[in-house]
Amino acid sequence: MIDPSHAHRAPMPSNTSNTPWLTRLGLLLCLLFGSQFSSADSQFTTFGDYSVLHTVFNSTFLQPEVATAYNLTRGKGQSLLNVALIKSTDGGNSKGLPAKVSGSITNLMQQQRTLEFIEIKEQDAVYYLAPIRVSNNDEVVHFKIEVTHDGNTYPVTFSKKLYKD
Repeated sequence: MIDPSHAHRAPMPSNTSNTPWLTRLGLLLCLLFGSQFSSADSQFTTFGDYSVLHTVFNSTFLQPEVATAYNLTRGKGQSLLNVALIKSTDGGNSKGLPAKVSGSITNLMQQQRTLEFIEIKEQDAVYYLAPIRVSNNDEVVHFKIEVTHDGNTYPVTFSKKLYKD
């Protein structure tokens, strides 16, 4: 059975420009997203000039300070869904854009849970994290996400096998 953790927004630290843990989180997310375009397991969905990037990763990849700052649980059976909206331009891709992100997950037994996204703002990028608790040793989860920006909604669906370890 899947159970999204009920995380709440934590206040952003007052000085994010020199915060090492925030830089490490940004680097981790860049590494995760950077490998997506060459991955055979497509982790982005394109809508014209916009792409919705989506990555699921184990919460232990987060530094303890980052998890504490955003009230996220690290550990066995805890995963995170990372979602970002980017726009392709002649000069390259934008960083994560502000958007309204909502979604749900459904397991093979048709148990559905609403995802609670936390907005992460960095100097020039915005992305969204949703905690996911994995109860079984491994299970296939179906994701349904909607990203809304400037009045346009971009629906994304995908499936992912999640592991408790």
